Amino acid sequence: MAARPLLADSVKFIAIHCSATPPTQDIGAKDIDRMHRLRGFRCIGYHYVIRRDGTVETGRPLTEPGAHVENWNHCSWGICLVGGVDSKLKPEANFTPAQLATLSNLVSELLRRAPHATVQGHRDFPNVAKACPSFDVAHWLRTDQIKP
Repeated sequence: MAARPLLADSVKFIAIHCSATPPTQDIGAKDIDRMHRLRGFRCIGYHYVIRRDGTVETGRPLTEPGAHVENWNHCSWGICLVGGVDSKLKPEANFTPAQLATLSNLVSELLRRAPHATVQGHRDFPNVAKACPSFDVAHWLRTDQIKP
């Protein structure tokens, strides 16, 4: 059975994620699509990927529910920042200024489409035991600065 279309007026959350890759690994939407397919996903789970240089790459169409926050995909759009862990794969807010500038612009654009949506990190959803996106999204929204 096909999922219901995800319309902007039904979007309650904009979920910020990280790829959990070290800063030396500049992957993109095609790479994440391949990784997600290997995990059994139909295609990439995120709607957008922001590469290390700040380039935005499109994943799933916004009208299609993602596969990025279990139990919340039916009402959320997902953005993935490439990076988020150090060389030992420990959570680290190592995103570039270009990524954060792009994230700010993209979030603003998505909020124009879904003005009642709440922006939060993957880790801020109920029952999520992950550090993703490796920074406090609420603090970033208030101050334009990241902190763990």
